[in-house]
Amino acid sequence: MPATERPAQGSVLSWSGDPLLAAKFAPPVVAPALVTRPRLTDALSAAAQGPLTLVTGPAGAGKSAACAGWSRAGAAPGPVAWLTLDPGDGAPGVFWSYVLEALRRAVPGRLSGLPVPACPGRVASSLLVRLAAALEGLAEPVVLVLDGFEKVTGRQVPAGLDFLLAHAGPRFRLVVSSRVDPLLPLHRYRAEGRLTEIRGAALAFTPDETAALLRAHGLGVRDDAVRDEVVEGLARRTEGWAAGLRLCAVALQDAGDPAAFVRSFAASERAVSDYLLTEVLDAQPAGVRELLLRSSILDRVDPAVVDALTGRPGAEGVLERLGRDSVFLEIVPGTDGYRFHPLFAGVLRRRLQIEHPALVPRLHGRAAHLLASAGRPAEALEHAVQAGQWRRAASEAVRGLLVADLLAEPETSRIEQTFSCLPASVPGAEPALVAAACRLIRHDGPGCRARLRPAEDAARQGRPEAVTPEFRLTLALLRLLSMPYGPCEGPAAGEEAAAVAADLTPRPAPEHPGAHPALEALRLRGRARSLLGCGLLDAARRTLAEAVGVCPPGTAVHLRHTCLGLLALAESADGALTSAEDHALESLAVADRHGLPAGHRSGTGLLALAAAALAQGDAEAARRRAEEAALYPDTRSDPLLRTQEAVLRCRFELAHGRWEAAAAALAGRAAEEEHWPAQQLALARAGVAQARGDHLAAVAALRGGTGAAALVALARSRLAMGSTGRALALLARAENTAHAGLPDRVAARLLRAQAAVAHGEKAAAERLVGDALDAARPERLRRPFIEAGPWLPYLLERSGGAGALRARSGWLTERAPGSGSPFPGPLQPLSAREREVLACVQRMMSADEIAAELGLSVNTVKTHLRSVYRKLCVSRRRDAVERGRELRLL
Repeated sequence: MPATERPAQGSVLSWSGDPLLAAKFAPPVVAPALVTRPRLTDALSAAAQGPLTLVTGPAGAGKSAACAGWSRAGAAPGPVAWLTLDPGDGAPGVFWSYVLEALRRAVPGRLSGLPVPACPGRVASSLLVRLAAALEGLAEPVVLVLDGFEKVTGRQVPAGLDFLLAHAGPRFRLVVSSRVDPLLPLHRYRAEGRLTEIRGAALAFTPDETAALLRAHGLGVRDDAVRDEVVEGLARRTEGWAAGLRLCAVALQDAGDPAAFVRSFAASERAVSDYLLTEVLDAQPAGVRELLLRSSILDRVDPAVVDALTGRPGAEGVLERLGRDSVFLEIVPGTDGYRFHPLFAGVLRRRLQIEHPALVPRLHGRAAHLLASAGRPAEALEHAVQAGQWRRAASEAVRGLLVADLLAEPETSRIEQTFSCLPASVPGAEPALVAAACRLIRHDGPGCRARLRPAEDAARQGRPEAVTPEFRLTLALLRLLSMPYGPCEGPAAGEEAAAVAADLTPRPAPEHPGAHPALEALRLRGRARSLLGCGLLDAARRTLAEAVGVCPPGTAVHLRHTCLGLLALAESADGALTSAEDHALESLAVADRHGLPAGHRSGTGLLALAAAALAQGDAEAARRRAEEAALYPDTRSDPLLRTQEAVLRCRFELAHGRWEAAAAALAGRAAEEEHWPAQQLALARAGVAQARGDHLAAVAALRGGTGAAALVALARSRLAMGSTGRALALLARAENTAHAGLPDRVAARLLRAQAAVAHGEKAAAERLVGDALDAARPERLRRPFIEAGPWLPYLLERSGGAGALRARSGWLTERAPGSGSPFPGPLQPLSAREREVLACVQRMMSADEIAAELGLSVNTVKTHLRSVYRKLCVSRRRDAVERGRELRLL
């Protein structure tokens, strides 16, 4: 036996006689409110079938808890020898003394003859040889868990473990829990298939585990929506970091409003600040600590930028080590940069502000210059704003054509948030352009146009900042999108329209070719909006269909959502009701699928659905859709959409015979309306007058109208006043109008049929009604027939040809069982699962109860509920149940 080794003589360190600490041989005590995570237990059980399992993650990631839970659950393939390592245990003699004792406790009597190290600084190779031989002779597997292995420094201990793994035989299993990768030849183990890695992403809490953790802390929330907000907010804020979740849960116990706590980033940071400062930041050397503080101002931490911020080279190697060592820093996929965990970044930034307040703006200014030079204008302008350099930030936004990105995707763009505090006193044309764009996405057209004036003055005077193609392109785009009804206003309408269209030919800056694919879609949407405002429905539909086609797939979600809604609105006005419903529902589906916030959703698709429902005879569905559309900001602020909503309310009231309410719906719509909105208001007012029998007032309301709809409405009044000849002349003009839509053509034929009935020309009347029925049937256009008057049912009842005309009108009189109104039906049928969910709602079950009843997740139940609400045109549970009963779905 070598002189440096001695036989085991009890649980002591042989060179000092100090006892081995027994607490280090047992898994950590289960913390209060511990959440059992079976998926990690299963993962560790599967991993321990092989020789080496590596569990790595940052401080507080839950490594020890996962391994301890697995060990205590008895899920290991054999006895578990547990060793918790402390600072100082990395000395070879100390380490192997504790390893030997841990293994003796796990397999009593099997390792009794092994010597123990005689000094702390070295271990003879014979000890490892004998230990490997003893382990190779075991009849069953044994698992050695080394918890906190990052405290082991140097290469001697890892080299000994590598030797043991190579020679101890297949029944020895090693599980290493560490904040950093151990100095083992991991590449070789990976290549040989002998290593299983469980890293930070696998250790992160899922939303369901987060909810279980909150419940374990006594933080159950009765309200489903609030509970979802708290769980999703914490999961997003902490990114599943176990210690952060537990610290936030403890803080939540003292918070009066859990949802408000989660919404406050500062509150979350305070809850974890001490832990991160002590366990992570203060554990770094002074130079690394300074690097972390200075680079915390960056969202994407690039080595070259960090070198410039610190004034020292070598950041690449430091960042690579920190990322490898799980210091809340991870690589950004597809780049050479890194990102901080959001909570760690917040703590670092607050510490930087406390320790170096005067340095912060200088760092932001330096970062703005570096990022602009690197072709990253969006990030550059954010740092310029943080440095108080507003004009520089606006210049970056215009030069990089970032206003187009802002208009295409305001819900995800950070530009509006960046410039939300732009002082009105900042001079210059470029700040004015950015301010105008911010007002436009808030649906403030007048404010946008007011802010454009300084930029237009600069362009006219040829100031240096106004000569760039990007500046002129941005200015033209904002002019087009902010016009009330587009460039068809005013005496020089045609010239202005041509100039704007030419100016808006997409011409990205040469250094950014193809970088802004949404430009063409924005131009087309603005042009189509102008055409729609002028009542040129065919041209608007073609332009909007083209805009939808060029919307970049998977991006520009808001732009696609609004283009589809406007397309549906134009189609509904033109009588293409089926296409209008399809495009409106697609618009709503895009918004739902991508989670567009309510403030950035458009009411156009809902208005289109309301118009289609009204045209098809379902006034109640039209009312519900119009009321929902009125909640969206663009419906309240856009003159065209406000007019459409008012007209729909008026027609709904008329459908129920409430003339005064119909007139009141139009009150406040002033005479300054022009073009198509003015025509729509005139038609609505004429409709109210006609319903009252005041046809002279209807004629007065329509005076000057030249469109097909106005001519048909005038013909209706003239026919009611006995002027059949004038009515037929007006109908001839309407039918020869190039832009007559389906509703106008059907109504004109019905009025001709009414005139034929009045003159005793029954055969001609039947032919005209048959033509109208055939034209309206594909779109289920019922409204002209409902409004035709009592002569139509009389004609249908007494039609000749063995009831042929009655047969052709069968679709017109489809009714719901027991209903006195045309069959309203859902816009889309409910799936079998959606009907099951609706039945559970009828039983007043909560989302959790429905999930348990149907074997679904709570999130899946909520997805089905949203779909049911959309299909049934409701927004509340009670309304869904009532609607389901009406449609005999329940």
